[in-house]
Parts: sequence; structure tokens; C-alpha cells
Amino acid sequence: MDIEYIRSLFLKHKESYLNHRYITNNNIELLLDNLKKKIAINTIGKSALGNPIYSIKIGSGSKKILMWSQMHGNESTTTKAIFDLLNTLLDKDSALTYILDACTIYIIPILSPDGALAYTRVNANQIDLNRDAQNLSQPESKVLRAAFNEFKPHYCYNLHGQRTIFSAGNTNKSATVSFLAPAQDKDCTLTTNRKIAMEIIGVMNASLQKVIPNQVGVYDDAFNLNCVGDTFQSENIPTILFEAGHFHNDYGREKTREYIYISLLVSLNYIANSNIDGNRYKSYFNIPENEKCFFDVIIRNAKTDDDKVEDIAIMYQEKLIQGKIEFIPKIEKIERLTNYFGHKEFDANKSKVLDVHGNCVKVNNENDFVIINKKKIALF
Repeated sequence: MDIEYIRSLFLKHKESYLNHRYITNNNIELLLDNLKKKIAINTIGKSALGNPIYSIKIGSGSKKILMWSQMHGNESTTTKAIFDLLNTLLDKDSALTYILDACTIYIIPILSPDGALAYTRVNANQIDLNRDAQNLSQPESKVLRAAFNEFKPHYCYNLHGQRTIFSAGNTNKSATVSFLAPAQDKDCTLTTNRKIAMEIIGVMNASLQKVIPNQVGVYDDAFNLNCVGDTFQSENIPTILFEAGHFHNDYGREKTREYIYISLLVSLNYIANSNIDGNRYKSYFNIPENEKCFFDVIIRNAKTDDDKVEDIAIMYQEKLIQGKIEFIPKIEKIERLTNYFGHKEFDANKSKVLDVHGNCVKVNNENDFVIINKKKIALF
């Protein structure tokens, strides 16, 4: 697919009702009500707190794709991209009806509605659903497993979001989108279904390189059968982990949303038009593995109380405050950070970096701004 055409589709069909990071059932229920007129919308279960878990089914083709988003409630970028995708597929002027003729797509837009509401990685019982694939101890885990068993997908898309710390390899390039073809055994065997997942990832990466060159990564494939992706892969279903990461100054994840949309549409186009056998998997290994090379802010060459010259690393803490996600800068490290990069960087030029009280900043301090040479510098 032509990348500029995909980008034009995104601009036309971006769901304006969804934005920034805090996406809950309250945000999607009006959209689901509108979609009921066109496609199948169902309640397929309840969360630990009794909140509904919804499903969306679109298309009539023989190739079946299962997608689930917000398994971690605070990872909402892929949910936004799902609704952008649905708007696109339902518009006949998009000329994509062949995808719906070839594929049936089953989507769980928010698997953890309690986690989404509280903006947490875990569910209401403090369980990481992505480590509950074997125990199935949580109602949300059972809902996903039941959907998998009933739908019997040919492909699984495990849709997530990742922190701003990740780089694409050991570079100063942020991992804006990351993928993984999960292992299905402790030896990380290159099985046919893993190769199929790798082939699809390679196709998505080729398109993304045209818009975010050197900003795509893959995760380490260490095997953990408690993870949902590893479990579904072990049952011989090609499974792909999608991770929505950071793009420069995009803390609302609106640009990353576009790149996830591109990935989804490119992959569905490929599945619809191809008989994928995994023989073209090798390009997957050209994608660099994610490293943890970034902080949100680094202040270089700061003089400490004992007159050493160090760097100051700051990470933003995402906090839900009155229904909105606020980014609170917190000092993580004060040391030489030669091998790290900041999404923003300042040079203190061997001056002291002071807090609002005129004291040198300390590790674990939360500071909206700092003072360097009597100049106030906002950290977000």
C-alpha cells in the first residue's frame, strides 16, 4: 500500500472523540452505540468490578484475526488506532472492502476496563493480565481465553504501549513502534507460525521506515508461558505483539497513534492479499532490539552540593488527576549518564540546579521546574 495514501486515510478517519492518554469505557461506549448500526457489537463478559468488556466483529472473510487492546489499562494508544481503523474500513470510499471480504476481524477494544478507569497496568485485583495466561485467575483473562477458543483465530494481535525509556537499538533514536513475534518454547524455536508473524512484522517495518526511519524496534523473545502472546504462539497461532512507543514531544501519543494505524492497515492488507507461509521472515532480524537508553529529560554538567559535575536524569510520572493524565517530573538519577539520551536535554554549564526553595535537586524530588543561573526552566 502506498504510504501517503494510508496517511491521507488516517487524517480523514481519525476518531476525533478519542484523544490523549486517558481512554475508558466511558469514552468508547458512544462510539460502540453508533457502530451497532453497521457491525456486530457485543458484551462478552465483565471485569473484576463488574464493568462490561465489549467485542467488535467486522468483515466476513475466511482469514480470522483476533485483536485485543488495553490489557494494561494505561496503554491506550492502540485503542485509539482501532477506532481510526474501523472508521476507515467502514467508509466505502476508502476502497478497502477487499480486506473485509477476505478477513473477519474480532476486536476487544478494552480488555481491562477497571485498569483503564484507574489508569493502571494491573486490574482491580492488582494482577497483570499479561502474566495470567496459564492461571486464568481473573475474569478478564477468562474472557480473552473464551474469545480465543470460540473465534479460533488464524492470527492474534496483542496491542500494547511502551514507556519512553526505549530506544531502537543502542542509539539516540526512540523506539516509536516496537514488535515481537513471541517465542513458543524455551529454546525460542523458529516455528512456522513464528516465521509467519515475523514475515508480517517485516512488511509493517518496511512501511514504517518510510515515515519513522530507524525508530522501530523488537523486543527480546525470552520465553514466558504465563504471557498471553507466548501462550497463543505455543498453540501454533501466529501472534504479534504491537507496542506503541514515544515520538518526539508526543506525550499524548497522537503521532504514535498514526504509526500504529499504519501498521494495522498494512498488515491487514498483506494478510488479505497473500498466502503467508513464513518464507519471507528474515527481514525481521534486521530490526534492532530495544534498549533502555532514554530518560525524558537530562540536564548535563550540573554542579552538585559537593562540587562534583554530574548529569541529572528526569522521568515523567503519569498520574491521573481529576480525570486527566498529568506528567510529573521526578529526579531519577544524579550521575554521569554518558551512554544515555534525553528526549529533552539542557546544559547546566557546571552551575548548580536548584529547586523552588533554592536547594540543589535530589534524587526522588518532584519538580515542575528547576532554576539554573537564576533562570527558571520548565521540565515539562
